[in-house]
Amino acid sequence: MGEKKGIGGNKELTILWAVLLFGFIIFIHELGHFLAAKRFNVKVLKFSIGFGPKVIGKKIGETEYLLSAVPLGGYVKMLGEDPEDKDAPAEPLTPEDEARSFKNQSIRMRAAIVFAGPLFNLLTAVLIFFAIYIHGVPALLPVIGEVMADSPAMRAGLKQGDEILSINGKVINQWAEMTEIIHKSPNRPLQFAIKRAGHTLNLTITPEPKIVKDLFGEDKEVGMIGIKPSDKVTVVQYGLIEASDKALLKTGEIIYLTFVGIVKLFQKIIPADNIGGPILIFQLAEKTASLGVISFLTFTAVISINLGILNLLPIPVLDGGHLLFFAIEAIRKRPLDDRIIVVSQKVGMALIIMLMAFAMYNDIFRIISGSPIP
Repeated sequence: MGEKKGIGGNKELTILWAVLLFGFIIFIHELGHFLAAKRFNVKVLKFSIGFGPKVIGKKIGETEYLLSAVPLGGYVKMLGEDPEDKDAPAEPLTPEDEARSFKNQSIRMRAAIVFAGPLFNLLTAVLIFFAIYIHGVPALLPVIGEVMADSPAMRAGLKQGDEILSINGKVINQWAEMTEIIHKSPNRPLQFAIKRAGHTLNLTITPEPKIVKDLFGEDKEVGMIGIKPSDKVTVVQYGLIEASDKALLKTGEIIYLTFVGIVKLFQKIIPADNIGGPILIFQLAEKTASLGVISFLTFTAVISINLGILNLLPIPVLDGGHLLFFAIEAIRKRPLDDRIIVVSQKVGMALIIMLMAFAMYNDIFRIISGSPIP
């Protein structure tokens, strides 16, 4: 059982899914801003997927919906949002438009509109994980495929084909449940109940401490007993309540790992050449699409979370920069000078462009050098 085929049957279809993923994540983010602005009756002038020159567009009501030339993001343009808006009308705004201008809303409303973009990304991830858990998740069964020579498992008498029933009285249904207990128990005797040829046996096994690399490349000590899984897989489905809980927990786990990853990047624990741009995202999307629906949806959820969290960094131009300005305004009891905001946004834009250029450089170097996709 498990995923055998990709979403498409060929490379062209998996590329299409990769393109759709990128557009979908951007759309969801901008939709959050758009719906929040509409909720607070702020006038939305443009809703664009992509930056730069317009490729196609149509005005519906008071909003122009655009597909723009540079597919590296998107934006929602609201009346009165940009202090240097070159498209702003020369004549004074009507009283109605003044009331609907973004800058004339309360700090709470402006913050809600800005925060809605990242929030929609995080909620989308929760919904994707919920759908995955309802549909069913492939999981390795706790059946031993190989026992390593001169290992605690071999010395205790474990054999290929043994099924782990419980450890210290805790019922084991999946291989991952077993490895979690073993990894947390170096040098601690564990009581295994195993099934062999229809009989139940009890064995005591003490995991040996081993130093391994964690997700961020740092050394950590875990317990190991020297076994490998068989290829026996089951599909685990969850009910509505359990699927909701697991979706929230999984989203929270990835949010935490994203923050930790950002910190370790600044600490230089994670090498800077691990930073990837749109090309890497595209490659990974294509790769996960070729592996199957579950892999592709999981990757979509992870990218959605990453986009939401990165947009909350306190860098001018990003949503987090706007929220920082609002916090300062709340403390000062008056808005920041437009000149300060404009200069800060230009600095922030320069930083983002440099970061994107560095990420693109890494992507291109990875392709030229033939380095594996992370």
